[in-house]
Amino acid sequence: MGTLKNWRVVFAIFGVLCGSQVACGQQMPRVVVLTPAQTQWIPKIFHETLAGLGYREGVNLRVDVVSADGKLDRLRKLADDAVRTAPNVIVAVNTPGTQAAADATSTIPIVSAAVGDPVLLGFVKSIARPERNITGVANMAGDITSKRIALLKEVAPSVRRVAVFLHPDEPIVAPQMKDIEASAGKLGIEYRTFPMRSTDDLLRSMRQAVEWKADAVLRLAGQGFALGADTGRLATERRLPSMLMSKRDVEAGGLMSYFADHRDLFARIAMQVDRILKSAAPRDLPFELPTRFELIVNTRTAKTLGLEVTSSVLARADEVIE
Repeated sequence: MGTLKNWRVVFAIFGVLCGSQVACGQQMPRVVVLTPAQTQWIPKIFHETLAGLGYREGVNLRVDVVSADGKLDRLRKLADDAVRTAPNVIVAVNTPGTQAAADATSTIPIVSAAVGDPVLLGFVKSIARPERNITGVANMAGDITSKRIALLKEVAPSVRRVAVFLHPDEPIVAPQMKDIEASAGKLGIEYRTFPMRSTDDLLRSMRQAVEWKADAVLRLAGQGFALGADTGRLATERRLPSMLMSKRDVEAGGLMSYFADHRDLFARIAMQVDRILKSAAPRDLPFELPTRFELIVNTRTAKTLGLEVTSSVLARADEVIE
């Protein structure tokens, strides 16, 4: 009788412990996040969404983050190293991260996070059916860049010359420039591009933009997130209205930003990871497109620049910084 009672205790303890896959002898699922820089993803939203889906890190999921610290030439080696550890899923952040992961493996599932046009960039054959080991969530619509310029001109209607700040190694520059070229006449603008990789490049480009007599600054999507806040601040100091990429850039003194809501994107990325961990195949999961865009306006900066933000723009703004 004592022996039977002891076995019951053992089984009870085993049942509790089996809430952890490790305790039951199963390998804990592991996700590797491959990012060009720590600032280019939103870990808080990603982790919170996974927790809401029932994942507890260290109990039934492990998440390892690998960052290139802004050095894009490191991404391929980091991707190769990650593949050798055989994770269950690789979350590849932005276009360079996705390219590195795609070059490193054709078998491990990849969730592409906040990438540009995945079909145009050659990552998948179709949005609806990727047909390979990659799915994910895109952060760009085809005409987003011309919409950003149009919004800028609503606040600064006299803008004619637009200085376009971009990262020269970023693959998603091409579709954005194509959109600008196609819409420049209709928008009534001329433009000049200013490539930059570093703060020194930014300072030089800002000086050159002023010498060119630019009326405004447009920051393209892509690498250079770390320069976004400085771009807005420096543009305003030179009395140039700016269209930027994020709330952080506008808070630093820029005029406005309009782009996909990355909090929403990273929540949906976590959901894609969940589906794959539950045995869905990336080739069968449609690539998701952005559905929520975020408009941030700094009325204090507008006043500094002598601009009036119309009631129409204010009504559409997701947040107004005063």
